[in-house]
Amino acid sequence: MVNRKISLGSPILDEEMKAAALDALENDRHISGENVWKFEEEFAKYVKTKYAVSVSSGTHALQFALISCGVEHGVSVVTSTFSFIASANAILHAGGIPIFAGIDPLTYNIDPDNLEKSITYDTEVLLPVHLYGFPAEMDKIMDIAEERKLYVVEDACQAHGAVYRNQRVGSIGDVGCFSFYPSKNMSVLGDGGMITTDNEEIAHTAAKLRNSGRTAKYEHDIIGYTARLNSINAAIGRIQLKRLDEWNKKRTIIAKQYFRELKELEELIKLPPQGSSYITPVFHLFVIRTEQRDALQSRLKKTGIECGVHYPIPIPLQPVYRNLYGFKEGDFPVSERYGKTCLSLPMHPNLKMEDVHFICEQIKTFHSNS
Repeated sequence: MVNRKISLGSPILDEEMKAAALDALENDRHISGENVWKFEEEFAKYVKTKYAVSVSSGTHALQFALISCGVEHGVSVVTSTFSFIASANAILHAGGIPIFAGIDPLTYNIDPDNLEKSITYDTEVLLPVHLYGFPAEMDKIMDIAEERKLYVVEDACQAHGAVYRNQRVGSIGDVGCFSFYPSKNMSVLGDGGMITTDNEEIAHTAAKLRNSGRTAKYEHDIIGYTARLNSINAAIGRIQLKRLDEWNKKRTIIAKQYFRELKELEELIKLPPQGSSYITPVFHLFVIRTEQRDALQSRLKKTGIECGVHYPIPIPLQPVYRNLYGFKEGDFPVSERYGKTCLSLPMHPNLKMEDVHFICEQIKTFHSNS
């Protein structure tokens, strides 16, 4: 019988966030209010970019970033085979053509060598994903982009606060994109997103795109969207941003405990990369790989441990992309193998060390009995 419940994630809402939301509801403009521009200002300062443009979701952040970089009909964008589907959908929303590059089997991020091989004559943007909070190999990606004169849009939707060579992700490429969905390392407790950049023209175009293409109250010079972040969510985001570094430190401590306790099983399960002298991950998810994924997940569920699978189907093998482009099984073997073996263990700042120990003991028991 299950006598405990250990959740995969745990969105945080406290009294300060409730007070900020109520204050915004009562005293701020509900759309484009003071909390919105302050959130943008504070987020840009945190990431260390000149500009930050808030939008209604991470998907819109990616879409508007791509459009602002010149993506339109006929332009191709190279991205990862392995991410949440929005990474590729945003390319289609922008009018572009997604070109998929395989992943590095050790980091599950886009393999720079595969990325380079995937570039075509009509490619104008590279879209690496910092999956699960682990930065992609940006040095190599930026070198390729510089040589080919391509834009780089970082999908940092799972990597708030992650660092690559002393730079926070979202400040390395031409544009960074973040999601504030409730499961992220920080959120606005609803949908929301942010675009970060040092390029004034890109920031200006993105700001117009989110606001119906508006240049003045009733004057519009581009076809835009209604995709603004509301002031109540921005008020919550401002509080969460102040807590982000503290929460990421807790995630790292939890990850280190997982590494210590599961090290003896390294021949049976593959642990995620730990980072290095120049990479500081933020462990949005703690993802192991095992050939017995489904059986292990079922076993953990029976003991009250909630796990997840991120993601069982590589993007090109999703039904919509099979139908659009004719992708088939075997086209991306590393991503396909990963999708069949990956398992996300509970990871959030409120996770107790005794719960981490219990999870690891259950994993050990499973393997000793199998």
